[in-house]
Amino acid sequence: MRSVLFYTAARFAIFLGTVAILALFGARGLLLLGLAVLISGIVSFVLLSGQRDAMSTAVISGFQERRRRFERARTKEDG
Repeated sequence: MRSVLFYTAARFAIFLGTVAILALFGARGLLLLGLAVLISGIVSFVLLSGQRDAMSTAVISGFQERRRRFERARTKEDG
């Protein structure tokens, strides 16, 4: 769960930093938001690839553990 929160916080920080930089260069309104989404997405894709892999591993292992618990509970009821 920690890796998911860290990745989300890092993405948000990159987005806010991009908004701030673009605002300094004079972008306003919808142009500002559109460019910020596009640029921060590209930057995040490059800079956070390792963290994204860690997050996906954590999410997949969490789902697998829940599935194992569900199967154990289901077989316990059948037996």
